[in-house]
Amino acid sequence: MRGFFAVILCFVLSAGQTAAEGINGASPLRKLATADDTRGWEAVGRLNFGGNAYCTGALIAEDLVLTAAHCLYRKGSGTRYDADEIEFLAGWRGGRAAAYRGVRRIVSHPDFIYSEVDRIARVAHDLALVQLDRPIRNPAITPYAVDQRPRKGASVGVVSYARDRSEAPSLQEACRVLARQGGVLVLGCEVDHGASGSPVFVTGQDGVARIVSVVSAMARVRDMDVALGTALTRPLEALYALLDAPETDATELLATRALPMVRNLGGADASGGAKFLKPAN
Repeated sequence: MRGFFAVILCFVLSAGQTAAEGINGASPLRKLATADDTRGWEAVGRLNFGGNAYCTGALIAEDLVLTAAHCLYRKGSGTRYDADEIEFLAGWRGGRAAAYRGVRRIVSHPDFIYSEVDRIARVAHDLALVQLDRPIRNPAITPYAVDQRPRKGASVGVVSYARDRSEAPSLQEACRVLARQGGVLVLGCEVDHGASGSPVFVTGQDGVARIVSVVSAMARVRDMDVALGTALTRPLEALYALLDAPETDATELLATRALPMVRNLGGADASGGAKFLKPAN
């Protein structure tokens, strides 16, 4: 873990400057307040947990939402939400959603441990799939494809719900991949409470946005704010394997554990599941 944070420390920023402000190519966070603003982003939505917390998620199939695994757990007790306590609001904006769905099944990465003390290992496996009770078949809501993890220095974007902007998504069109280590991406992107599970996109030459990571945590090092994202390729393969397994077998792999040293960055209630790690300097 020391080596990982040494990588972060090599980025020289002036005192008090955030990564989003200090990395060339970073764009400001922009609220998607109108129908025109949200066009193309309707498959990003808010995941509500137990009526008192939320995370961000994105459709990668008509019935599958990609998000962060730690969102599925309650702070304190470490118990996992039941599927019937979760709701997905696709394209949630101004009190309305483009589609509302309940949840049939949830699976988190088999190597994700909620009580993991190795913070980097935790981020590397912080991925989950939420299977909806009914597919979303709406021509205005197109699931996203996924892509390989981006190279260091690549420009990425993030769409998220978060504190003070939970009623509409916000877009940061351009921020940078600052470093890569193992299954973790260090991103100069602006994230806040509630942004756990937010999709990280690259836009190809064809103009199509593809998901390359999911926001897992935020860290602060020498007055520099960074986001930590989970790379998708291998973790997502493991999640698909769980979905293909009988539900009783998959459930045995998802033991509930308690989590120390996690700062809750959920929505309305501190008991919720939207949390970020807060690594020390």
